[in-house]
Amino acid sequence: MPAAPSRRARLLLWTVPALWSSNYIIARAADGVIAPHALAAGRWLLAALVLLPFVAAVLWQHRAALRREAGQLLVLGFFGMYICGAWVYQAGRSTSSTNIALVYAITPMAIAAASAWTLGERMRPAQWLGVGLALAGLLFVIARGEPARLLAVQFVAGDAWITACALSWTAYSVLLKRWPSALPPLARLVAVIAGGLVVLLPAALLEAVLAPGPAWGWGATGLVVLGALLPGVLSYGAYSLLQRELGASRTAMMLYLSPLYAAVLAWWLLGEVPGWYHAVGAALILPSIWLATRGAPSGAAGSQPKSPGAGTSSSSSA
Repeated sequence: MPAAPSRRARLLLWTVPALWSSNYIIARAADGVIAPHALAAGRWLLAALVLLPFVAAVLWQHRAALRREAGQLLVLGFFGMYICGAWVYQAGRSTSSTNIALVYAITPMAIAAASAWTLGERMRPAQWLGVGLALAGLLFVIARGEPARLLAVQFVAGDAWITACALSWTAYSVLLKRWPSALPPLARLVAVIAGGLVVLLPAALLEAVLAPGPAWGWGATGLVVLGALLPGVLSYGAYSLLQRELGASRTAMMLYLSPLYAAVLAWWLLGEVPGWYHAVGAALILPSIWLATRGAPSGAAGSQPKSPGAGTSSSSSA
């Protein structure tokens, strides 16, 4: 791997969680302002419109690949944009941020296990040590330094929504790598967004009829714009780059940073002061990222399956 892309990928590994964590703030602010499916549909529709001028010609040139990969694009859009979009906002209506973080804590380990099973990405002992340290640090933050809190967690309906989101993100991450595409990365991202909108737009219309949300206002517009740009275009685009350069399991490690970044954002934007347990959690999580991302995944090279007609492209970006 060339040195420059590796440095870029490692920088993104530390910065993308800040973009990703902004979705927690958006989800909290959305309650009573905009309905979940309306926010998710508006967010991805705007993201597609922002990106389309840059990739329209490329999509036309690759129209044969679009037809060939249409089924895969719909599946990726369903998992990555529909479930991991609207259902997160739905979960936030009835479950706590502690429960959301606790459920999402399984995602990097689930991706690592699924990647080892389907992609041949075998992680070294030091990398598994990093996974364990990160999980310990995350649980320490969730428990606020008191392990008994983990045993006292009460699960509600929203936990089923967020569990589905965590499993969906696992599937999305692994399928990105398992299905190489003939489309360039940015063009594929737009195509996957389109696949998600095939499901999101009808769902948003059905939501408006059966469970109307608040009247549309400037607050809703602002949340849609922020959602399209920060945890949308920028976050997903960078995540796809990391998938290509670091692999699915190691890229998933960045999800462990999200609660720490979210705590900083909540402190800055919502006035929620971090506790001492955040510092301890950070002391466990930060070194774990370095451990888990050392070197190339064992067995990853040359083991990546190709989809029919994918040509020589090995792009796995969304």
